[in-house]
Amino acid sequence: MGNYHQYGISPQLVERVKTKMKNPAVKERIKKLVDGLTKSDLQDRAKVRRLVKSATSILNERLGSAQEEQIVQFVIDQKIDPKNTFHLIKLWGMFR
Repeated sequence: MGNYHQYGISPQLVERVKTKMKNPAVKERIKKLVDGLTKSDLQDRAKVRRLVKSATSILNERLGSAQEEQIVQFVIDQKIDPKNTFHLIKLWGMFR
């Protein structure tokens, strides 16, 4: 799994998102957004872009199209399998 810095994703953005995710209402909305996602969903560029747009709306973050594209590419390149606990632990570790 790659490091998000390599994709040009700002550590400040990551810190803001981590802070906002501590709000139980926000966390619940994001959990509902990602509930039931599959590995193939997270390899589908159009679906990932919609997810990023929805998540940034919930988090009240504004992204430029280049930033959005960097995040979409990052998600796709991680080849995340939401059913694989090891994948989720590695991903979690990236953002701790």
